[in-house]
Amino acid sequence: MNPILTYLKNVFASKRIVGGELHLNGHTKADALLQNLFLQNRIPGLAITVLKEGETIFQKGYGFADVRENIPINPQQTIFRIASVSKPIAATALAYMVKEGILDLDVSFYTYVPDYPKKRWDFTIRQLAGHTAGVRAYKGKEYGLNEPYTIRDSLRIFKEDPLLFEPGKGYLYTSFGWVLISLAMEEASGIPFEEYVQEKVLNPLGLTNTFIPKYHPERSRSKGGKDVNEISTFHEQANLATFYTKVAAGFRKAILVNNFYKLAAGGYLSTSEDVAKLGQAYLDKKVIAEDVLKQFITSQELKGKPTYYGLGWQVSKDAHGRKFHGHVGNGVGGYSNFFVYTDEQLVVSILINCTDPKIQHELDEVVV
Repeated sequence: MNPILTYLKNVFASKRIVGGELHLNGHTKADALLQNLFLQNRIPGLAITVLKEGETIFQKGYGFADVRENIPINPQQTIFRIASVSKPIAATALAYMVKEGILDLDVSFYTYVPDYPKKRWDFTIRQLAGHTAGVRAYKGKEYGLNEPYTIRDSLRIFKEDPLLFEPGKGYLYTSFGWVLISLAMEEASGIPFEEYVQEKVLNPLGLTNTFIPKYHPERSRSKGGKDVNEISTFHEQANLATFYTKVAAGFRKAILVNNFYKLAAGGYLSTSEDVAKLGQAYLDKKVIAEDVLKQFITSQELKGKPTYYGLGWQVSKDAHGRKFHGHVGNGVGGYSNFFVYTDEQLVVSILINCTDPKIQHELDEVVV
């Protein structure tokens, strides 16, 4: 059967996961907009979860987790690459480390990683977290590496390059800064980054469908001797979406990548429901002391002007002028939107199993 017809048959045969009044651009209009993105062949699949005052008011899947096999998206179970939405997860772990006194945002990065090649200027953890340290961004094919790097292994990609500007004097968004932060966190705590995140963030917040990608062989066992691959293997096999890239004829499978080394920057896998849970934890103030978190979700400033970025969180206004903190992510085979609106007590999580499908304008229109 034609995939579109199969999809429509499944849509009308199954109950949508929707409840309550929507604070969206009209329930019907928002639903139709997202539906059309699939029917117009602009996305392979999409999952959305919207929470209002802690209640799920809109949750639905569109399209396919696997186009060839006609496997429908399930917003509670389908696992996507969440790309840079990983940064708020890492930032939450970093906030705990700051609270526990394990790491100081305003000391030199070299305090924790003294063997990193010295640069013209010193730089701090805070500057790395806010993208004002001058570390360069991706070049060429670095965006999609398929190497079994540990975090430390990956430093070979950029460690010999000079800083692009004096730290604190400029802004350049780069995932490599968060690679360095995750290494500093490991060195400061003596605990592998992924284990610290699991213990301090994922487990306490009930993010049971948030996982790490392929492990490096040297990191395949935790301190207790348990095979840490057990954390994710079963779920990944059962519910992991197929990752795609848009081409003229439709979608082809994305290139193979290994994102383990940049977990903090863009490596995590999750569901739209789990990502929304993270946002709700912030609204419910269940994460950590507000005085610590405030600096993470407050925009940094340069020369008296906002950068619209805090520490691991975008801090800005949406297309309709409402303040939010969250993140947009784009990676190989994954695109994500994550917005937390404190004033409206609203959380929006949208995940797509495709490299940048060029639909941000349409996604901006979903929530008013």
